[in-house]
Amino acid sequence: MSKELTLSIIKPDATSRNITGQVNSIIEKSGLKIIAQKRIKLSKETAGKFYEVHRERPFFQDLVSFMVSGPVIVQVLQGENAVALYRKVMGATNPQEAEVGTIRKEFALSIEANSVHGSDSIENAKKEISFFFSETEILED
Repeated sequence: MSKELTLSIIKPDATSRNITGQVNSIIEKSGLKIIAQKRIKLSKETAGKFYEVHRERPFFQDLVSFMVSGPVIVQVLQGENAVALYRKVMGATNPQEAEVGTIRKEFALSIEANSVHGSDSIENAKKEISFFFSETEILED
């Protein structure tokens, strides 16, 4: 067990329904601590750069369009094995396959509008966190 950081994004489908507090409650009840957070509006350029890894996939343009459709909440989460724990807390990408009590099972509207993003590895967490946050914005315990 090790203390890690991971990135969370509360997506436009959740911010538009004003459920960010409910999402944060699930995050915090899991034992993860929100150590940095801000509400932003992504540009197409920024969203495209963030999701660059998916550029050749057929869903890329739809993903970028969705992510710029409204504000998002970007967060840095801290905790023991934070990457794996947050992936469990989020639930499966397809909300119909997600476990009861996970963010996606409780709040996702569809496989596309699935309410949250989380880093999939420690390496990607570091890249994703630095994409949105400077070191002075992250207040680790």
